[in-house]
Amino acid sequence: MVPPHTNEIETLVLGAMLIDPEAINKAVSVIDKTAFYKPAHQTIFAAMVNLYNEHEPIDVPTVFNELSRLKVIDSVGGLTYLSELGNNISSAANIEYHLKILVEKKILRDLINVSHRIAQRAYMAEDTALKILDEAENSIFQISETRSKKTYIDMKRAVTQTIEYIEVVHNKTAAGVVGVPTGFYDLDDFLGGFQNSDLIILAARPSMGKTALALAFARNAAVMHKLPVAIFSLEMATTQLVTRLICSEAKIPGQNLRKGRMTAEEHSRIAQYGGKLAEAPIYIDDVPGQTVLEIRAKSRRLKSEYGIKMIVIDYLQLMQGHADTESREREISTISRSLKGLAKDLDIPIIALSQLNRESEKRTDKRPMLSDLRESGSIEQDADVVMFIHRPEYYGKEVDSEGNSMKGLAEVIIAKHRNGPTGEVKLTFLHEYTKFENRQHFNRFAGEVPQF
Repeated sequence: MVPPHTNEIETLVLGAMLIDPEAINKAVSVIDKTAFYKPAHQTIFAAMVNLYNEHEPIDVPTVFNELSRLKVIDSVGGLTYLSELGNNISSAANIEYHLKILVEKKILRDLINVSHRIAQRAYMAEDTALKILDEAENSIFQISETRSKKTYIDMKRAVTQTIEYIEVVHNKTAAGVVGVPTGFYDLDDFLGGFQNSDLIILAARPSMGKTALALAFARNAAVMHKLPVAIFSLEMATTQLVTRLICSEAKIPGQNLRKGRMTAEEHSRIAQYGGKLAEAPIYIDDVPGQTVLEIRAKSRRLKSEYGIKMIVIDYLQLMQGHADTESREREISTISRSLKGLAKDLDIPIIALSQLNRESEKRTDKRPMLSDLRESGSIEQDADVVMFIHRPEYYGKEVDSEGNSMKGLAEVIIAKHRNGPTGEVKLTFLHEYTKFENRQHFNRFAGEVPQF
């Protein structure tokens, strides 16, 4: 079978380029020679691009001279064929429509080529099925992403877009949040929300509340702002996660639910908040030990099918890299780099939870530092934002240096912020419910169950 192409459209595009300089600009910014199926047309287009790059005029005589210089004029049909290209079109008015058709046919040919290559690799079976599947998805994704060759933007348009962005920031509600809101006022003031294409690392020692805070981020985005969120839980089962969410929202001690010791009022609150969560666009995958390839493939499908706006991964060290990686540190480096690449590809924030080593607990104040990130310094390098959770009360510290109570205090330390300041935000941790709240909110409603 002959691959998809249209000879007529190819000749119309080349003809338009011969008679209209503006058609040349449009064509060169959208396609390359592979958009043409016929080899002669590829050669003619390449000659035109040579002239274009040298700022030479493009018409039948100049293209003829260039093809003659390259000693390929006879292979494309000579002066007669070039003249026919120019004479067979009276206007370049439809050049953009014709270019779209060429791009469409090229995509179909690329899909056929990728399919053949993947089929051959599958028959040979020299790699694992997962690696071949990942290559197939990458190839398809690249075809989709490179539909247009245009990668630049002129300054006029860049300035216009930037001013529009600034206006959005200025007019945005919720304390100027332009990314995915965190749900915590001071944190949103600091970060402006979680930004698209950012890799956010949320790290802490065990029992600090990493999962609880990450679930709070997901809950706020999905329940309060109706933004679809994907959660990859490599440690906890879906039922455990949802139990945590419900207990946190309804302010019911988790042990009461697990032991079946709930009051009628608590039953009512579970029904109320469970109903809210049931309507939230949250998609949970609790398969343990997933590879970065599996998570990447699933994330792309979730983005395509449900339009997810944020991903949470709990947690990074439970992911698997390539089996042939020489060390665990190198494996973690590959994983963190891949997650950053995925955030950019999908243009959404990814929050990856991470463990810390024991070094912080050897220090007097127990406060974590970037050097405490477990198994790899590349996590810090790849991340756009690194946040730590520190709860002084956990280590028996009840008051600060000024005698203020530290009961329930949770410090979110922004240790790295690629596009903004570093510092810390104070939240309140309600241990009984495994729940984080705004610090001011806690003070305002101390002793009460706030109504949402």
